[in-house]
Amino acid sequence: MGNVRAKKNLGQHFLKDLNIAKKIVDSLQANQINKVLEIGPGMGVLTQYLLPNKSFETHVVEIDTESVAYLKDKYPELDGRIIGEDFLRYDLSKLFDEPFVIIGNFPYNISSQIFFRVLDYRDQIPEVVCMIQKEVAERMSAKPSCKAYGILSVLMQAFYNIDYLFTVGPEVFNPPPKVNSGVIRMSRNTTTHLECSEPLFIRVVKTGFNQRRKTLRNSLKSLLGDLKLDDDIMGQRPEQLTVPEFVELTNKIEALLAQ
Repeated sequence: MGNVRAKKNLGQHFLKDLNIAKKIVDSLQANQINKVLEIGPGMGVLTQYLLPNKSFETHVVEIDTESVAYLKDKYPELDGRIIGEDFLRYDLSKLFDEPFVIIGNFPYNISSQIFFRVLDYRDQIPEVVCMIQKEVAERMSAKPSCKAYGILSVLMQAFYNIDYLFTVGPEVFNPPPKVNSGVIRMSRNTTTHLECSEPLFIRVVKTGFNQRRKTLRNSLKSLLGDLKLDDDIMGQRPEQLTVPEFVELTNKIEALLAQ
């Protein structure tokens, strides 16, 4: 069958540079994990380098029915391992009851949603290698006191070490996106759970960064109401805080709210 038509509503930009495709696949360390899930394989540019690796049992999840038909035709060895579903809605526990790693050229319009979905399964997903919009990749891997450091940085780095691997220009895609892309590797850290209320932690991080130019004393007013937290940390801006400091702040706020 012919090539798959890229669909704008699905955010499809098909990578056509095979050297970059191989470099992305080679970035997957896996560390004795043999179950691999590729998100959004499209026409299989990454898949073709995953399948020859006999230490991997490769599964793919693809919402585009045209791509699913193409993959079934071109890669018969994927028989029974092509999931024609929306990754954001699919119950991954139906597929794996053991650890698995994720790889993919993520649709840029839903990459943040994919990462939050990964967090839901973080105890099963020790590693993610993906290509995303460069700006998002920089946010994911940014360190405190950096302009790119924000909500996504804190929430993801609470559970993953994130390395920015390399940049990819728009000319190697069909159709070319209007932005550069970045490839990152996420490796699960040793944090099994946060030493605070996780829902409150998320609220504190999001509320703080919603007005990131203000100090936490001002940006957290909507969360604290008339309550005042007399602490030096409140004089800082959210981008100055490390993940452990956000945990500490969350515990102080929880104690204040409980009074």
